[in-house]
Formats: sequence, C-alpha cells, structure tokens
Amino acid sequence: MLIRVVRPLLPAVLLAVAALCPLAGVGLAQAQQPAAEAHPPAEAKPLEIRIGLITRAVPPPPLYDLLAVPEDEAVAGAELALKDNTTTGLFTGQSFALETTTLAEDDDPAEAARALVANGTRLLIVNLPGAELLKVADAVKDKGAVLFNVGATDDALRAEDCRANVFHVAPSRAMLTDALVQFLATKRWTKLFLITGPQPADALYAEALRRSAKKFGLKIVADKPWTFGPLGRERSDSITRSDALVFSRGVDADVIVVADEANDFGNYIPFRTYEPRLVVGTQGLTASTWHPAQDAWGSAQLQSRFLRSASRTMRPADYQAWVAARMIGEATTRTKSADPATLAAFLRTPDFSLAAFKGVPVSIRPWDQQLRQPLLIAQPLDIVSVAPEDGFLHQRTPLDTLGTDEGESRCRLK
Repeated sequence: MLIRVVRPLLPAVLLAVAALCPLAGVGLAQAQQPAAEAHPPAEAKPLEIRIGLITRAVPPPPLYDLLAVPEDEAVAGAELALKDNTTTGLFTGQSFALETTTLAEDDDPAEAARALVANGTRLLIVNLPGAELLKVADAVKDKGAVLFNVGATDDALRAEDCRANVFHVAPSRAMLTDALVQFLATKRWTKLFLITGPQPADALYAEALRRSAKKFGLKIVADKPWTFGPLGRERSDSITRSDALVFSRGVDADVIVVADEANDFGNYIPFRTYEPRLVVGTQGLTASTWHPAQDAWGSAQLQSRFLRSASRTMRPADYQAWVAARMIGEATTRTKSADPATLAAFLRTPDFSLAAFKGVPVSIRPWDQQLRQPLLIAQPLDIVSVAPEDGFLHQRTPLDTLGTDEGESRCRLK
C-alpha cells in the first residue's frame, strides 16, 4: 500500500505576499509608528479540508500496450483540482490537503478507508470497481465519511445498491448508453446490431444499451455474442481470423454497437465487417465525460494545465477525480465548513452547481446522488456531438434525459 500526501505550498507563499502588500503604500510618518501599530493583525488560521483518494495500483503492462492505463490515472486529476481549490481557498480562508492511498493487489480497500477516517480524513474520492466501492461505503458509513465515486459505472450503485454516503461523479452505464443512442436517433440510424463480449461488464453495458434503444425508439435487429477471443489485443491477423467476422453477413443494420469494456475486441471490428458499417459503443464512436479533443467552453485551459502538470492528456477518470475534488472545494467555500455532513447536505440542494467546462453547470440528482452532466460523443480524435441532444426535453433539465429519472429510480438512500 502506497500513501502519498499533497499539501500545496501556494497558500503559504501567497499569504506572505498578501501580508506584505499593505506596507507597500505606507508613508514615512506611518512607518515611524510603533511596531504594534504598523503591522496588521495576524491572519486567522485557514480552515483545513483533508481529502483522501483511494485507488488501485495499475498492473504493469505487457512489453507494449497502446491502451495502457497511466499509473497516476485519477490521482493526477485530483492533484490538479487541489491546486485550483487552494487558489480559491487563499481568499476564502480554506487550506486543502490530499492523501492518496494506492492499493496493491491484495490490499483491503475497507481497511485503507478506515485508516484514513481514523486519521481525520472523512472526504474520500474512490476510484475502485463497484463491489469495492460498496465495501468502502459500508465500512465507514458510521464514521460520518462521505464518498465520491469516480470509477464505477454500475447502474445498481444508483439503484438497489445506492448508499446515502456516496455521490457519483462517474456516469452510470445508463447515462453513457442514453447519450449514444440519443445521437443515433438524431441521425436516424435506428437499426442496431449489438455485439456483446464475454466479460460481466460487457453484459451490463449491453443490458443498458437495450434499455436505451427501447427508451428512444431504436431497434436492435441482431444481438450476438463475441466468441472469437481478444483479437483486438493480439495485434496480429490472418485470413482465417478475418473470417471470424463472417458472422456479420446478412444483417441489415445501420450501426454496429460493441459492448467491450475490457478493450478485448471492439477495436478489431471497424473495417472488418462483411458490409460497410459504422461502429459505436465502447469503441469507435463513444460517450464519455471527457476526451483529449475537448476544447470548447474554456476547457482548452484545463487541458493545457493538466498536460503541464501530468505530462500527458487528461482521461475521463482524471476529469472525474478533478470534478470530485472541485465539488468539495465549492461546497466548503459556500458553507464555510469542513464537516462532511454539512457538505453532503449542501451538495443535495438546488443551490449547488459547479462550472465544469461543459457549457452548463453540473449538479446533483437528489434521488440517487448522481452528478447530472453533459456527455461527449467522440471518435478517437474529435468531438462529434454533446448529449443531451437538441430536442430531447425534460420538465427539470434536459440533463435528466440521460440515465435513470426520478420516477424510474429504485434507489432508496440508506
């Protein structure tokens, strides 16, 4: 288990400068006054906000992996947000510290969470799979800790497995598939050929896609499992393996939708189908919270700052961790409190919103504590659209056309 603590030095430096600024215009007569009168009162001690981040160590990649996950995924986003919070906190009287716990393969996330809480850190950003997120939430719920889920997309976490001490910054699978299907509906590409991988997560994505297709009136004309192995990762091919995609012959579809969250085969599909077909889903044209090509609504400056800070481009998990830490910063600024219960109560109210480089402020759905936000529809090197699409209306906000609405929710916060 690796623990890293970040306490930006910026506030101390700027406070020193700020303390000297009033003396810059002091006249000679004033300068000759006694020291007690010449110096301003001592600065009040800033309110300290301690944030924990729990993530797992990224397994070492093979000799070469084009899709390798960076070792500091999510961590780099939270660290950038800490700098942003610190800049604001200089003027609003808060200081921020981030303690990152990176779990080895056999480390218990619940034990790590209990250790953070016992040390006084009760605001936790969690970048873990759904089952481990629940384990952490239940381990610290009686300690007054509040969690921010930045890694798990499981719809069950916003339904029968929802927890009152968990806010979801990562989008649900339902939000991701709704965003994608909305785009297909606007293009009138209504006939879908769904290909589902063998992993449990693939089945969950496919299930969400089927619900989205029904919700927005699209038709799944073929629904087949992928049974040819991880060809997308083997980086080798032959005529025999190419023939594996003969199974796409005879399907009259506008679009192929791949459900392959492990990136095992989805990137193998484009240009290997029997008929020319667009590919969308977990590969090809995708829906996500963030993308390296995003530069609208001032986001180019966020992209640039992240690139300078982390020496790589920002990924969705980085953005989600950045948003989570900024949510904490915004809530502490508005409430003047570091108490997790006070911050959580504020986040649930209509008074909370956050500028998140998406064109509109993001906010929290009180019924399942999911962050409502626009999602980017993108191909590998360009943004194609932003969901919700024009024309998809809702009585509260078009953002609530993505994912599970209040009347459909099975979440009973506990």
